[in-house]
Amino acid sequence: MGTLHSFAETSVLYSLSGLLVGLLVGLTGVGGGSLMTPLLVLLFGVHPTTAVGTDLLYAAVTKSSGTLVHGLNKNVEWRVSLLLAAGSIPSTALTLLILSQFDLKSSQANHVISLILGIALMFTALSLIFRRGLLNFASRHIGELPPRQVVGLTILTGAILGSLVSISSVGAGAIGVTALILLYPRLPIARIIGSDIAHAVPLTLLAGIGHWVMGTIDWGLLGSLLVGSIPGIVFGSYISARVPETVLRPILAGTLLIVASRLVS
Repeated sequence: MGTLHSFAETSVLYSLSGLLVGLLVGLTGVGGGSLMTPLLVLLFGVHPTTAVGTDLLYAAVTKSSGTLVHGLNKNVEWRVSLLLAAGSIPSTALTLLILSQFDLKSSQANHVISLILGIALMFTALSLIFRRGLLNFASRHIGELPPRQVVGLTILTGAILGSLVSISSVGAGAIGVTALILLYPRLPIARIIGSDIAHAVPLTLLAGIGHWVMGTIDWGLLGSLLVGSIPGIVFGSYISARVPETVLRPILAGTLLIVASRLVS
């Protein structure tokens, strides 16, 4: 009876975590892998490879809900999402093929994935902190790039995100959004976020299926997370245009830096 009670309590905590992270993803396009994976590793003691694999499928379902809401609100630039996918899908497939050659549940893999996860979180936090400065610098010194160059850089961005997300489940949010802001300075931030979330669906789905094949998915954990995350991201996506991102960004960035320091230490 005690074990059953403990299991129920843990499931509720997973669902509450999913609700919080889903809300942040809907509001900012950031927070899926950046918060959920380290939350599972550090707070709940889930093995890093299991946390990454489970979070990828969690993100695929959660961001599908967010994409639906952003799409209905006409906040998705589908051409941009497709260009990102043109780079991320092949990159994800290649990364998964390489990962399948290693024992992902070994202590060495545990250390390497934790390290990569921490570094990815640091880059994510820095992209949040310096996003406005990068945008101002780009507008003053770079200006708008030629359309063909923008297409190539968008595909390259997708390729980088594909590898990073497949290994750590982090990067599709803050790093992707920051890159899109630099490449498409005239797009409203709501459309940038919507396009980034839409691109993350095929990326995380393919990466999640790859991890499923490699046996790194905890299905019970996944179900508990989704119970909370789906209403969270639907509500967050609905109110995203009404909440100033500047309120959430410093808090989120500070949290990620603290978590990253724990993972790389």
